[in-house]
Amino acid sequence: MTNHKVADTKCPAPSTKKGAHYLPLSELASSIRQTGLVQRTLQIAFDEDLGPHDPHDPHGQDWTGQFMFSPDQTSTASLIMRQPGIVAGLAFVPDILNIFLRPNETLNWTPQSEDGALVKPGDALGSLTGSSIALVRVERTLLNLVSRMSGIATRTNQFVQLASGTQAQICDTRKTTPGFRVFEKYAVRCGGGTSHRMGLFDAILIKDNHLAGLGEAAFKERIQSASAKARQQNLEFVQVEVDTLKQLGWVLELEQGTVDIVLLDNMPPETLTKAVAMRNNANPKLQLESSGGINESTLPAIAKTGVDRISIGGLTHQAVSLDIGLDIETDIQ
Repeated sequence: MTNHKVADTKCPAPSTKKGAHYLPLSELASSIRQTGLVQRTLQIAFDEDLGPHDPHDPHGQDWTGQFMFSPDQTSTASLIMRQPGIVAGLAFVPDILNIFLRPNETLNWTPQSEDGALVKPGDALGSLTGSSIALVRVERTLLNLVSRMSGIATRTNQFVQLASGTQAQICDTRKTTPGFRVFEKYAVRCGGGTSHRMGLFDAILIKDNHLAGLGEAAFKERIQSASAKARQQNLEFVQVEVDTLKQLGWVLELEQGTVDIVLLDNMPPETLTKAVAMRNNANPKLQLESSGGINESTLPAIAKTGVDRISIGGLTHQAVSLDIGLDIETDIQ
């Protein structure tokens, strides 16, 4: 094989930048809120339930609530868990109220649990007190959000427990519900998982479609070039997907620091074990990530191979919402 010079200059050092999704949960929620995505998503939920935005009536209509309660009637309701699990989404209840309440309405939220907490049936997550009309108006969106996010957090925690005792982190993917990604990735964190890149904007993952049909020399050159450009942009990491140990060998021949993470796609445990040995011998600082159809039955063996990360699309796209109720307890007026 003809020798091929990959690059004339050294690749800049790997970025030490960490994205907002590595922050503690309280700071992460605040950071997500600052993007404007929370408000935009909740505004869509508002329009779905209360009608398309009408400049002459920007507050929408819940005819049932208006017909059943007087404008000055007030109530108290509790958000109650009906099955065990990990809570997620409570941080965004105030955001729902900001979108759904009219200027003359009051609805006070008192949290009684926190995101990431393990709860059992009958536990109260919080209470709402105020306008009865507003209470029934926000009910469904609030339950949809917290139930969905708690389901993701609970499923994530099940995988985290299965990997216990190993070094493997459980990571999410971009296989999220369109428009709901920030909530779903936050929920993964509540369950003890690790957020991968938030989107295409904060890191690069060079996948098989980016490298299709390339031989060794072109494979290496394409990665080296992309990595150098990524370092100039101070992106979080450079990751490369490989399908074979041969391709992993090509990556390991690159200058150390060119690639931060190698994604080992659809490799069985025995192949992953060989990959870990190759990495340990050539570049111990390089992280290895296993991905591809991983489920509860296959994860323990994969985690024991020594990989650093295990990414699972099913954390989000296969999660089932938890059963949570919003029960009106008292009718104050």
